[in-house]
Amino acid sequence: MLLLTGLFACNSSSTDKLLRHKKWRVYDVTVPSGDPYNNTQVTQAIDLKNGYYADAYYQFLDDNMFIATIDGKPDTGRYSLLSNGKMISVTAPDGSRKQEHRVTIMKLDEDHFNMKVASGDFYFILHTRKE
Repeated sequence: MLLLTGLFACNSSSTDKLLRHKKWRVYDVTVPSGDPYNNTQVTQAIDLKNGYYADAYYQFLDDNMFIATIDGKPDTGRYSLLSNGKMISVTAPDGSRKQEHRVTIMKLDEDHFNMKVASGDFYFILHTRKE
């Protein structure tokens, strides 16, 4: 049991190390590969890429602080890793879960961080790169 706990903690720890102290800028928004084709979802992905996420980046800092900057306007919160480092919970700066957002990590390495997010009725993949 201790070995499994150690492995889970290790995965979350390595995820946290890869996320932290980088500026992750959004460069693309796509529909998840397994979703059935939906013209509205495809159109929204393009609109989000060229609009809302055109100037967006994320930062994960010490003490589980999170900063999302959209169109030059920063918003802060707290983050925690869930599901063995495969999911991120983002909450208010005081840790309140009233406005919790959860994202699924699809890809994470030294230079790329792709996350699955919900927006409206659909899911999208935000493709980010380290700046």
